[in-house]
Amino acid sequence: MFHIVFYEPRIPPNTGNAIRMSAIVGSTLHLIEPLGFDLSDAHLRRAGLDYHDLAHVVVHPDFDAAAAHLAEHGSGRIYAFTGHSANSFADVAYEKGDALLFGPEPTGLPDHVLNDERVTRQLRIPMRPGVRSMNLSNSAAVAVFEAWRQHGYAGGV
Repeated sequence: MFHIVFYEPRIPPNTGNAIRMSAIVGSTLHLIEPLGFDLSDAHLRRAGLDYHDLAHVVVHPDFDAAAAHLAEHGSGRIYAFTGHSANSFADVAYEKGDALLFGPEPTGLPDHVLNDERVTRQLRIPMRPGVRSMNLSNSAAVAVFEAWRQHGYAGGV
């Protein structure tokens, strides 16, 4: 359905939560190296519970490899989530195969990725003023469920 992309994730439980979520919604989770943990990390496995076998996780050596893969296996649209955009994530009509790109904790996506020509648009999840950011796995869940909602929760019960 959709592609969830974590650029250089650093906190194992956030990625474990995303593994579980991707299995639940039928999305592919893409992890762009370097990772801040080993994929066999106990915290990652615990957060993902028994969903690891139900999830499709692809690891890419860098952003270029991930973008090439997404161009071939997705819609070609990459939405970069950042706290530095005025564009609301809720104003996008998501298509099957779209990629939702999230940066590492605590820095977010670097400028060279945010401004890459392959990024379709920078998006923001609204928050109250004075707070820095949402948790990575929570941000991904909010965005993915909005995209899935727009498609009538296809394949869900």
